Amino acid sequence: MSKPLRIGIVGIDHRHIYGMAAQMQAVGAELVCWWTEGTPETLEGFEKRFPNLPRMGCAQDVISRKDIDLILLSGIPSERADFAIAAMQAGKDVMSDKPGCTTLHQLNRVKDCVAQTGRIWSIDFSERFEVPAVTRAAELVADGAIGRVIQTIGIGPHRLNLNTRPDWFFDPVKFGGILTDIASHQIDQFLFFTGSQDAEVTDASTGNYGHPETPGLQDFGQIVLKSDNAEGYIRVDWFTPDALPTWGDGRLMLLGTEGTIELRKYVDVGGAPGGDHLFLVNGTRSERMDCKDAGLPYFARLAGDIAHRTETAMPQEHVFKTMELALKAQAMAENI
Repeated sequence: MSKPLRIGIVGIDHRHIYGMAAQMQAVGAELVCWWTEGTPETLEGFEKRFPNLPRMGCAQDVISRKDIDLILLSGIPSERADFAIAAMQAGKDVMSDKPGCTTLHQLNRVKDCVAQTGRIWSIDFSERFEVPAVTRAAELVADGAIGRVIQTIGIGPHRLNLNTRPDWFFDPVKFGGILTDIASHQIDQFLFFTGSQDAEVTDASTGNYGHPETPGLQDFGQIVLKSDNAEGYIRVDWFTPDALPTWGDGRLMLLGTEGTIELRKYVDVGGAPGGDHLFLVNGTRSERMDCKDAGLPYFARLAGDIAHRTETAMPQEHVFKTMELALKAQAMAENI
């Protein structure tokens, strides 16, 4: 019987760490220890979920431990690349919260480190990997239910919760910008569902339309993508209204040559309860599917990749390309 995967955590500044850690536990991994700087707003929730996990004195105390296989990163976005490089140089694989880096220079350093060390640098794109409806959509597309996917429309509205946000959230250098941050989710989904190995950002823009009191905030962003075989449109924002019963009405629409799929990931404002709603229309079917039991295979696949040095969870080049396009879109938008 093989030994369980052992995990250390560096940085808990974003709530995504809750899902990253819990989902790896669910596939049999063991949490060993953690560290974070100071007392982020997420601290109480983290300690409540993982009450017996020892906190180390510094990041290096986690990264240098020889009994750890995988490092989870969810600290301040601009710091994640340096921690990832340190972890890989110490012989660890890495799962980062998105964005995995905030500049093209950081991305190139990560690429070099992966090439030199042979370690895995993965990003938990939670809007794909932690949404059962996306799992079911992937199965339907693979089975040819809508033919070849020729366009995606991905929207990622979020609730701002302004009073709970840390100072770094309003500093574009530290959080990377709205396209680097949120829109990396939708870029990942565009590349995945269209089978695109590369793409061009043909248009990108950002703005602060509703929050003049926080000039560093970008509360709206959009991207237009084009690959050899498909096109995509992305819209992300911080304008989720207070009456919505969840943090955002995230949706994904897939146009195929033989049908369409729409995902209402977290809520159906049409009235159906819960989340993970999938609407399929093709030549023989027009139906809504409840996908809550479709599973989340990324985490077990990543554990297998770490054990066997494979790329079943997500190809490494896909991770690189997703972040490259997000960073290029952000740079283009800032220049307009």
